[in-house]
Amino acid sequence: MGEPSGMNEIVVLRNPGAGRGRHRGSLPGVLERLGAAGRPVRVLDAASAAEAEQACRDAVAAGAAALVAMGGDGTVHVAQQAVAGTAVPLGVIPAGTGNDFATSAGLPADLYAAADAIAAALREGRTRALDLARITCLDGSVRWYGAVLAAGFDAIVNERGNRMRWPRGPLRYDLAVFLELVRLRPRRYTVTVDGQTSVLDAVLLAVGNTAAYGGGMRICPDADATDGLLDMVWAEPVSRATLVRIKPRVYQGTHITHPKVRSLRAREITLAAEGIVCYADGERIGPLPVTVTAVPAAVHLLA
Repeated sequence: MGEPSGMNEIVVLRNPGAGRGRHRGSLPGVLERLGAAGRPVRVLDAASAAEAEQACRDAVAAGAAALVAMGGDGTVHVAQQAVAGTAVPLGVIPAGTGNDFATSAGLPADLYAAADAIAAALREGRTRALDLARITCLDGSVRWYGAVLAAGFDAIVNERGNRMRWPRGPLRYDLAVFLELVRLRPRRYTVTVDGQTSVLDAVLLAVGNTAAYGGGMRICPDADATDGLLDMVWAEPVSRATLVRIKPRVYQGTHITHPKVRSLRAREITLAAEGIVCYADGERIGPLPVTVTAVPAAVHLLA
């Protein structure tokens, strides 16, 4: 009997629009380099994020040799839903605008170098185990993420920006930031940390598996995807002017020393608050409450 369809294949999930499309011409070279692993390479065909996720799940269930995400954090996020908790390894070729998961994992920034590293790791049977964060929503649905969950000001800005029809492009986000700064107010959270519940007021709140989100903002600078723990960072109630001063420091991670910024580390965190929709890896998850759990070695990274 032959192997089932999908066995031994390197399956590639590609987002042609990632990085504003600047890597569209790179696919043939990437596929050639992946083929140096000595296995057949197949590019998944999907017209939507939902189709892409299902195609990834089908490929993993069929016994793919590896699932490779070529795109930004959103593409990696889709792939993680399929490989989390399985033995199928994940390869990442960073072709997005932010690539926060790939950067935090220390992967090559160059597409061809990343493809060469994946092929070499496959040939040598070498992977690196990394933690993922598992989100359990109120309806019982589960999502996984590799970078950061936003549940404060940045999530509120994302939600507003996604609702806006004008302007298009980056200006829409800038306008959403301005509009939400005008409306800035602390939100009250009920937070359960490893079984202990408390109430806190915050304007900014994030839970990191790795350090960065939003294209290099090191919101959880001490997060480590190999320690089996989540890092939660939040800013206590501050004025608009203070928040504007704190935000640029996030790129270096020095905001963590501000007297109004707090952090903690835990295995499981439940967040509840009225009127907040959370985002993870830049993708819309849904309204709070959610429970986030650190899952050690949930993904096997080809690196």
